[in-house]
Amino acid sequence: MCVTLFRVERVFIGTEAVAAGRLTEYQLRAHCRRVFPDVYTCAAGELSVRDRAIAAVLWSRRRGVVTGLAASALHGAKWVDAAVPIELNYANNKAPAGIISRAETLLDDEVLHLSACAVTSLPRTAFDLARRGTVHQAIARIDALANATRVSMTDVLELVSRHSNARGIRRVPRVLDLADAGAQSPRETWLRLLLIAAGFPRPETQIPVLRENGRSYYYLDMGWREPMLAVEYDGEQHRVERTIYRNDRTRSEYITERRWRRITVVAGDREADIVERTRRLWASSQNSVR
Repeated sequence: MCVTLFRVERVFIGTEAVAAGRLTEYQLRAHCRRVFPDVYTCAAGELSVRDRAIAAVLWSRRRGVVTGLAASALHGAKWVDAAVPIELNYANNKAPAGIISRAETLLDDEVLHLSACAVTSLPRTAFDLARRGTVHQAIARIDALANATRVSMTDVLELVSRHSNARGIRRVPRVLDLADAGAQSPRETWLRLLLIAAGFPRPETQIPVLRENGRSYYYLDMGWREPMLAVEYDGEQHRVERTIYRNDRTRSEYITERRWRRITVVAGDREADIVERTRRLWASSQNSVR
């Protein structure tokens, strides 16, 4: 209601809105809340990543470029917390809380306009994600971006030679090699990396299993066609929502009929137990083939 009443955007520069007569200084103080210095909102509720990214660009007087996790969310990546710090490519060493400001080289074809602000391109966004956080965090973030956009890892690798002195550059090829667009959640990424670290061959993701109608498919989270072994992560909704639970039961029975063996992992399962269960079923599957 406040946004409509005062004829302001969802996030806006306070001094600009007052100077334009869209609201008074009193109304700004009484009815709006500050997001960043001189950037306000009078919208109720939590701001989205998009809202906060636009607010950060406004704080930079429209000179900053959104990068990193916020950029990935603007490109469509899921599982990005709404409260994530907004990373800006902008030279300012006094950024307020909620903004991380860096001054790095960005070439013209590495920036585009999206959601009313300047954002790093898909390849550049993935390139930056690969260089920051832990290796597991970086892989999970690129998995999410690739799942939403199918960003080309070849295009990302081309940026390595462009920015050979960038911080974290050495690990980029390794992170990209381990990324997989088939991951449907950060926990699936975690599970895939656990299996690889335990010495199993890299599992294939989203393995299709033809359904009984002969026209559509069930998809297994990850696994190996030989020896027909799948490992899947079930979130809490699989057990508490009756429709999902019922569909899962039908799916599970059919997949078992197709001679697939499955390991289901849920929150709280110990890593060592997951690995041991996989090893036992792998050995059993190999023996049954013989």
